[in-house]
Amino acid sequence: MPEDISFLLLPGFSALGFMSAVEPLRVANRFRGDLYRWHILSLDGAPVAASNGISMNAEAAIGDVKAAQTLFVVAGFEPLACYTRALGDCLKRLDRAGATLGGIDTGSFILAEAGLFGGSDSLTVHWEALSAFRERYPALDASQELFEIGARRITCAGGTASIDMMLDLIGRKHGAALASAVSEQFVVSRIRQRSDHQRMEIAARYGVHNRKLIQVISVMEQHMEEPLAPDRLAQEIGVTRRQLERLFCASLKDSPTHFYLQLRLGRARELLQQTDMSITSICVACGFESPSHFSRTYRARFGTSPRSDRHAMGGGTPSGTAAHAPAPALSAS
Repeated sequence: MPEDISFLLLPGFSALGFMSAVEPLRVANRFRGDLYRWHILSLDGAPVAASNGISMNAEAAIGDVKAAQTLFVVAGFEPLACYTRALGDCLKRLDRAGATLGGIDTGSFILAEAGLFGGSDSLTVHWEALSAFRERYPALDASQELFEIGARRITCAGGTASIDMMLDLIGRKHGAALASAVSEQFVVSRIRQRSDHQRMEIAARYGVHNRKLIQVISVMEQHMEEPLAPDRLAQEIGVTRRQLERLFCASLKDSPTHFYLQLRLGRARELLQQTDMSITSICVACGFESPSHFSRTYRARFGTSPRSDRHAMGGGTPSGTAAHAPAPALSAS
């Protein structure tokens, strides 16, 4: 019997993440017959528009589905604006009936909000939404992997990572030869593993090649909430403070302290855009000593205050989210 895979498309879903998941199934059927069937669902059974404006017809409303073999929630911008208690109850009912549940792009937010991840579940989400996810669900283990496949939970970063996830699933069930054949149809030179990072490596992102410099930037990215002093950073990579300063000056035309500050301000702006965390909470999360210091440095960097910047970006609590917790407004692939 063909394997049934359902996709719940939420308003503003990532079209690329969705199509990258469906197309490998189509090609697998082309080579081996009816291995897969897929179904498109929406919240109310009506057509649903992706973030790029393209509308997809749905076969049914999620509330009318009595059982599912595998169901992926496909989301994009502001996923929790679509969350309601009724949606959470539908997903819990399908879970109790034995469905494998998954999230594509920011779909993991919906499953997390419904309480459908256990503390031991590995999961992933689009890298741009990762900080917001970790702030909202600190007890959950959100990774930066391309995808995570568990016994009954499957999550994916979205974008072209959906291809890699589906190729992995196809290979597990029907063999590596079929997965490779499907991959070649998309002119994909290699099937990426789950452990491949979502983002470019630091060397490519900043155009640097010095091993020590790459190492210290990684340390900085891992210590945003409690920034390390320059002497400690130098100690972490086994150089003197003076050598550290020379590295940054030669390769990045910057000082370690200023570069570190820009990283933290970038993370702060990301949280302003993606969450309704208070400015004080963002200040703490990004390692600033006081809200006033944070506001001054933010204005110097971006030319506006954090509060004004959030207002200009349309920050606010999306409808349908729990009032007791900050709600993400996320960028999707």
